[in-house]
Parts: sequence; C-alpha cells; structure tokens
Amino acid sequence: MQQVLIYSSDFCPFCRRAKQLLEQKGVLYEEINVDKVRGSRKEMAEKAGRTSVPQIWIGETHVGGCDDLYALQQAGKLDALLQG
Repeated sequence: MQQVLIYSSDFCPFCRRAKQLLEQKGVLYEEINVDKVRGSRKEMAEKAGRTSVPQIWIGETHVGGCDDLYALQQAGKLDALLQG
C-alpha cells in the first residue's frame, strides 16, 4: 500500500470527510496539521501550489483536496492508486 500524506486543519469539514473516507478504506495516513506544525502551511503551498486544506498525496501523486479524493473514489480509481 502506498504512503498517504494529508495536510489538514482541525477546523476544516473537508479534512474530516477526506480522513473519514481513508479510514473507511482502512488506509493509514500521515497527517500534518497546519494549525499546529509551524511552517507546514507554507510547505504545503509550495508542494501543492494550493493554500487550501486538505491537500493529499498518495505515494508521489498529488491527489489534491477532498473533492478530488472523492472523485477518484467515484471513478473507481482510488483503490488502484492506493495499491500503487
């Protein structure tokens, strides 16, 4: 299974939805909370080219945000990406 990284915020309902989908699939993920980890929002913006949370990577692939993650699920592509 690919490593999953999610930049999130405690105050973000989209972050909660994204993490909920990953948890339902039994996916372990590394979470970086941009509210608590100094400099992480800037790091995320530089890597993703976006400033909104969540920002999600599966392996080396930048998935994007919550809607992007759910779109992969709807298209039947998320499981294959998670498997690598």
